Amino acid sequence: MLKIWSMKKDQQKADNENTAAGKKKKVTAAQLRVQRDLSELSLGDTMRTEFPDPDDILSFILFIEPDEGMYRGSRFSFTFNIPPHFPHEPPKVQCREKIYHPNIDLEGKVCLNILREDWKPVLNLNAVIVGLQFLFLEPNASDPLNKEAAEDLRTNREVFKRNVRAAMSGGRVGGVTFDKTIK
Repeated sequence: MLKIWSMKKDQQKADNENTAAGKKKKVTAAQLRVQRDLSELSLGDTMRTEFPDPDDILSFILFIEPDEGMYRGSRFSFTFNIPPHFPHEPPKVQCREKIYHPNIDLEGKVCLNILREDWKPVLNLNAVIVGLQFLFLEPNASDPLNKEAAEDLRTNREVFKRNVRAAMSGGRVGGVTFDKTIK
């Protein structure tokens, strides 16, 4: 009996050392859910993901290259940071480029209802990605983060289109220089 107890203590000690050395990591519920969501993604030709740290699936970059609409011909990237309480909390998504868009501000914050008040745990990463893609097809002037872009979209769609093209070329719009996103 004494030998069994000492073996159990030795095993616990080895487990603790392995955990401290980073050899045995616990998989969180968020990691499991993200792994499932990522395995179910069907990105097509206009999107791809990149994982700067292959050991961290909770942080990745999504690249979107719209093939239609006003933003066609450009490439945009978004950082995804998944919180520990995902899917009970939405992912944190930020555009990495400074772009002219009514639903993305100059700091890269994204105004997408499912990233805020309409988030539900049944939603997945694919829903967020489809929402981002839709923002490039149909910018929404009624719920803006960039009020100037929204006003242009509401009042004069042709001026808005011109400003989008100028901004994507790395030009200036309204005194702000934008990142070149045209491929």
